Amino acid sequence: MAKNTPVAASVALAHRILTIRGQRVMIDADLAELYGVSTRALNQAVKRNAARFPDDFMFRLTRAEKEKLIGPEGHLARLKFSPVLPFAFTEHGAIQAANVLNSSQAVAMGVHVVRAFVKARALAVSHKDLALKLAAFEKRLMQATVQLHEHDETLENLVLAIRELTAEPPKATRRIGFTDWKETEARRAAGREKEREKEKQKSG
Repeated sequence: MAKNTPVAASVALAHRILTIRGQRVMIDADLAELYGVSTRALNQAVKRNAARFPDDFMFRLTRAEKEKLIGPEGHLARLKFSPVLPFAFTEHGAIQAANVLNSSQAVAMGVHVVRAFVKARALAVSHKDLALKLAAFEKRLMQATVQLHEHDETLENLVLAIRELTAEPPKATRRIGFTDWKETEARRAAGREKEREKEKQKSG
């Protein structure tokens, strides 16, 4: 049989710690089971010592809050048909409940309950820190992507400009044969014109 170490016990309790109204709490039914008493006995002990349980130690759930807890697959589904609204105990309230019960099992399990709350708090802090780091990384990644896109466009424009500067100028096309013939005909026409001028001068 596996040994029930403090670490194993705190891990087993972790799923019973819930977040309600922004606080980590444990429902009275779970706490009573851990302490080896009925939920009724736990709440009666708390009622007899009401001065030891201020609002930041425990509070009663609303009907809407209860409905959220009793999902069909949750371990608190057994509370579905109970007409009583359960109490939620914070870490300090859970410790105080173990003190007022004053049983050997309540005192022994109270230690594990405290460890479970500490573990849940540390886990929440690490998750928040990880979320902040991921958000910062995503922001840097987006900025780098934009800068890289702008850099690619600038580099592409620079390459195009360099290609234009280093490109050879277009060569003028020459129609072989046609230009020479045109120039020759022009010279012949000019020669004939001169001959006609000379003949006019002689006849005159």
